[in-house]
Amino acid sequence: MVARIGVSLARQLLRRFDSLVRERRYQNRSEAIRDLIRDALVKQDWQRGQKEAMGVALLVYDHDMSDLARKLASRQHRHFAAVVATLHVHIDHRNCLEVAVLRGRAKDLARLANSLISAKGVKHGQFIPTTTGKAIA
Repeated sequence: MVARIGVSLARQLLRRFDSLVRERRYQNRSEAIRDLIRDALVKQDWQRGQKEAMGVALLVYDHDMSDLARKLASRQHRHFAAVVATLHVHIDHRNCLEVAVLRGRAKDLARLANSLISAKGVKHGQFIPTTTGKAIA
């Protein structure tokens, strides 16, 4: 079932929103608004930290750096139930990209991702939180 709503916006804000709709290639404003609402709901779930969630930890590191690869693997093994999958890419002869797909309680995933990203020798890290999709229509 679909409900229709009306939204009042300042013209300048609407122009900027329409520009965003075109840039991201939405079919219409409604699709863009639905995505914005879903994003806000996912963020709210993450702030509460109790629901089952998913996320991706991205790490770039020098694999020759003081046994860092082993340390990262060890941290992941300690949380094996939360680490759904990993992908390891050799960027060049020294640098690697590692992607870890995580699943569990939001606050636990954030803690695990931070422990991976903050490991000494990680050149760049980022955590992308998301949802399992179960609570979002």
